[in-house]
This record gives sequence, C-alpha cells and structure tokens, in this order.
Amino acid sequence: MNHEDTAMHAAHHSSAAPSAFELRFPSLSGTGCALSFPCDANGSVHMDSLSERARNNYLLARALMGRDYGWPSVLASQT
Repeated sequence: MNHEDTAMHAAHHSSAAPSAFELRFPSLSGTGCALSFPCDANGSVHMDSLSERARNNYLLARALMGRDYGWPSVLASQT
C-alpha cells in the first residue's frame, strides 16, 4: 500500500456523528500523510463506526507505529 495515497483525515469516511476528539497518527516520512480518526477523550476509537477504508487505515497506522507513523495523540476535532 502506498502511504501517500492514504487519506489524511480518515474520519471523513466514518458514518458516525462527528466526534469532539480525533486520534492523530503523525507521518514519520517527509512525504507521507498523517492519519486521523474520531475518538473519545481517552483516545478510544469505535471501530464499528468507521468505514472499511478508515478501519483499514486505522489498523495500518497502529501496526506501523514507530516505523511509518509516530505515536498518536488525542486532539480536539477540527470539524
């Protein structure tokens, strides 16, 4: 999978109501994109509310933490 093709805000592919928080995985490469997912204040992502593409991106970011993506942080949602 080409990391440049991944959506910067995977949260836009969610069918759930907008969340007040997002879990953001920063890209560790200069050309990659960060990935963000709706979450609660503790950083818990409700995977059943994600689209298939967002769910796959979330699992990818978790699997590649420390390699392609940095440790995630919980931020106030931009939407």
